[in-house]
Amino acid sequence: MPDLKKYPDTPDGRYFVVRGRLWRTSNPALAPEKRQALVDRLMTARRQVGAAKRAGDREAERSARAAVDEAKRALGERGPVWWNDGAPDYNRKLAANTPYAAWYAALQQD
Repeated sequence: MPDLKKYPDTPDGRYFVVRGRLWRTSNPALAPEKRQALVDRLMTARRQVGAAKRAGDREAERSARAAVDEAKRALGERGPVWWNDGAPDYNRKLAANTPYAAWYAALQQD
């Protein structure tokens, strides 16, 4: 039976894959309440980006984008990596061009 998850996670849980590209997951060490509060902040900031764009307000858009970045950094999706084993960060890289290439290719076989 094929995996029904739309965006598969890498075996180490550090990334999920969208259209062949790796995207860093949130830090799993975050307490659930803390993670949810950060996700709420992120979604609010994303809505603010959209509203600012619709209004043509460049300053508000810059401010909202900064809030998105701040929330994503707090979640561990950007900025310093949340793991501590010295492994490099492959965020936003094509899976086929990383050490995850064989794993990703095997997914495509299913």
